[in-house]
Amino acid sequence: MGTKAKKRMIAKNLKKAAADISASKKETRDFLPLEGGPARDILKIEDKEKKATILYIGRIPHGFYENEMEGFFKQFGSVKRLRIARNRKTGKSKHFGFIEFESPEVAKVVVDCMHNYLMYEHLLQVSLVPQERVHPQIWKGVNRSYKPLDWVQIERSRQDKEKTFEQQQKLVTGILKRDKKRRKQIEAAGIDYECPEIVVGLQSVPKKIKFDFD
Repeated sequence: MGTKAKKRMIAKNLKKAAADISASKKETRDFLPLEGGPARDILKIEDKEKKATILYIGRIPHGFYENEMEGFFKQFGSVKRLRIARNRKTGKSKHFGFIEFESPEVAKVVVDCMHNYLMYEHLLQVSLVPQERVHPQIWKGVNRSYKPLDWVQIERSRQDKEKTFEQQQKLVTGILKRDKKRRKQIEAAGIDYECPEIVVGLQSVPKKIKFDFD
């Protein structure tokens, strides 16, 4: 066998070996490699899910509040803490919240059992929250009882507040403008009605007197 024939045979064997290696990679793609490869990402995701203990709960119905939620989820395991998102002004529920369990196994069971669970005509949306996606302020004010603002008292104080002369003048101008518009609407409707005159008075604000002691 000549030199050229040997070179051709070696090149042919190398091509065949390369083809066998590529074919073996394609066949074993579904198996998990020991080191490297895309399967490492899958293992990382599974490990993160096994360690997650916080759940997001969406589509929470009215009436299913903190006490009711804690009493209901205690049947699965020990509840560490929970919080329902509420409106700062009215205190009403925003229909979503978070709950944390002591054990990650319990959290996984709750997701499997309670996701799309029908409650008061609402399908609960339950999912695990990975540790790296937990917001630092997710439990802010969790142990604080919410006391809604007394908007009646706030509005009463605002209305009873002493007004300046310019504010009084603006208020009177608005009253007269609305009264004029109302008279035109009554006249256009063909109603024979004599509207009573509105008597308004402005209280002048005393000016500050400067004293010269020189």
